[in-house]
Amino acid sequence: MKKHIAILKGDGIGPEIVDQALLVLNKVAEKFGHEFTYIEVAIGGCSIDKYGVPITEEGMNACKQADSVLLGAVGGPKWDGVDPSIRPEKALLAVRKELGLFANLRPTKLFSQLADASPLKQSIVGNGIDLMIVRELTGGIYFGKRRTESVDGEKVATDEMTYSEHEIERIGRVAFESARKRDKRLASVDKANVLDSSRLWRAVMHRLAEEYPDVEYSDILVDNTAMQLIKNPSQFDVIVTENMFGDILSDEASMLTGSIGMMPSASLSSTTLGMYESIHGSAPDIAGMDLANPIGTIMSAAMMLRYSFDMAEEADAIECAVNAVLDDGYRTADIWKEGMKKVGCKEMGAAVAARL
Repeated sequence: MKKHIAILKGDGIGPEIVDQALLVLNKVAEKFGHEFTYIEVAIGGCSIDKYGVPITEEGMNACKQADSVLLGAVGGPKWDGVDPSIRPEKALLAVRKELGLFANLRPTKLFSQLADASPLKQSIVGNGIDLMIVRELTGGIYFGKRRTESVDGEKVATDEMTYSEHEIERIGRVAFESARKRDKRLASVDKANVLDSSRLWRAVMHRLAEEYPDVEYSDILVDNTAMQLIKNPSQFDVIVTENMFGDILSDEASMLTGSIGMMPSASLSSTTLGMYESIHGSAPDIAGMDLANPIGTIMSAAMMLRYSFDMAEEADAIECAVNAVLDDGYRTADIWKEGMKKVGCKEMGAAVAARL
C-alpha cells in the first residue's frame, strides 16, 4: 500500500519522539512492502514563532489531504504569554474540528513487565488493567459558547456545555462497536443526577443499547468512575463519556500504568482519516536531552496502522516488538528500575525497530 502521512512534530520533546515513531514506520514499510510518504507541518509554538499562528491554512490543508496525521506534542512555558486566541493548544482544537475528529480512543494497558511501576497496590493491579476510554472530542464545554462580562461590578465567566442527540449517538456507536471487538462490556459515564446534557446523554445511550444486546451496558456517574478507576480498574472494559469528563478520566487512567509516556491515543473521524498521538505533553524540561520515552508515540503509530490503514498484522508486529524490548529489560528514565538497562529516546526507538 501507498499511504501519505502528515507529520506534526510540534514542540518540546515532540520532534524526538516522532522521529523514533518514523524509524519504526519505515521499518514496517520495508518489512511488509508498503510505501509511506510524509509531509511535515509546523504546529503549536514552533508555528507561532515562524508564522505568527499555531497552524497555517496551508498546514491545515496538508492535514486534510493526508491519509492520516501523526502528532508529537505542542506548547510550553515559552508561549504562556501569547494572545489566548493563538495559544499553541488552539491548533489542536482547530485540527480536531477541521478534520471532524469526534472520537478519541485512549487505551490504558498495564504491561506485565511494568506491573511494579503502577502507583496502585499489587493486590489491585494483579487482576490486570486493560481498558479503553472513548471520549467525545468536538462537542461539550470546550466548544460551547463562552463569555466574560461585568455583572453588578464584578466579572462573571460563563462556559456552556451543549450536546445534540446526533453528537451523542455517533460517539455512542463508536463505543459499542469498540466493546464488541473487546470483552463486550461498556460503561457510559455522565452526571445525570445534575446536568441536563447528561440526562440527554443517558437517554440516547439507553436507546442505542437496545441495538447492541450482545454488549453488557451500564451507567455510572463521573465522580464514582474516578473512584472506581483507583479502587478496581479491572472492572472496566470500554468507557464512553463526553469531552471534559473524558479529558480528566483518561489522564487519571493513564497513571495507573506508572508512566504517561507509554500511552497512545487515536482521534478518529467518520472516514479513515485520524490523528494519532501519545497523551503526554511537550515536557520542555527534558527537550533535546534524549530522555523522552517514545513508546507512547510508537504505539500511536501502531494504532494508525490498525484504525486508519487496516493493517492489523503490521500493528501487531509493532506491539510485539515493544513487548520484546521490555522483556529484554530496556527502560527509559521514566520506567527504569534497578537491574534494568537505562536507555535514551533514540536507543529505545532503535531497539523497537530492530526487533521488527
